[in-house]
Amino acid sequence: MKKTYALLICLLLSVSANSQSFIGAWESIVTNEKGDEIKTVVSFADGYQVMTSFEAKTGKFITTNGGSWNLVGDMMTEKIEFDSTSPDNVGTEVSFKVFNTGSEMGIVGQNQKFRRIDSGKPGKLQGAWLMSGRVREGKTQMRDTSGSRKTMKVLSGSRFQWIAYNTATKQFMGTGGGTYTTINGKYTEKIEFFSRDNSKAGLSLTFDYSLKDGTWNHKGFSSKGAAMHEIWSVRK
Repeated sequence: MKKTYALLICLLLSVSANSQSFIGAWESIVTNEKGDEIKTVVSFADGYQVMTSFEAKTGKFITTNGGSWNLVGDMMTEKIEFDSTSPDNVGTEVSFKVFNTGSEMGIVGQNQKFRRIDSGKPGKLQGAWLMSGRVREGKTQMRDTSGSRKTMKVLSGSRFQWIAYNTATKQFMGTGGGTYTTINGKYTEKIEFFSRDNSKAGLSLTFDYSLKDGTWNHKGFSSKGAAMHEIWSVRK
């Protein structure tokens, strides 16, 4: 019995050691027929993910899609919540076999591979968040995050992306993303793409931020220079 138990422990340790987490950010860069480098970034948070393609040099937005995800063995299932190119996909589920070496991942049978660019750390804001309120003229206005219209933000250890969409109408309303840092209570975004205005690529924005009981207060000025105070809640 002891021998069997010892063998079982060894097997479990082996499986654990060889399994790799998808949490974090992954990147693939390919050159199109025009010679432009197209960057595709996939960010996985616990339960939610987003994949986006844009021109690496100009930041010109191309496409984004994402939603919830689940992994059983090497089979990943995604339920699509938004798709800027093919809205009819919203609400559908897709399953595919994946591989993950720790430094590279992708779908088995496809040529495109993604290299890991962070492991979900050290970002203090790593995770999936939903816009849950705003503070205007000193008054807090909360919103129901269970509705079909959502603004979600997915952050890895070093990358951020927000997406505005409606699961009922299948409408995609906009997105933007890039890299971020959290230093001494300051949250700084460097925008790499913005679907509503490509000229915002390269812009850096710094905000005050605080975390308390799964709530993120985000205060500063938008890319248009407007004062803003947003409240985000951890998506469960």
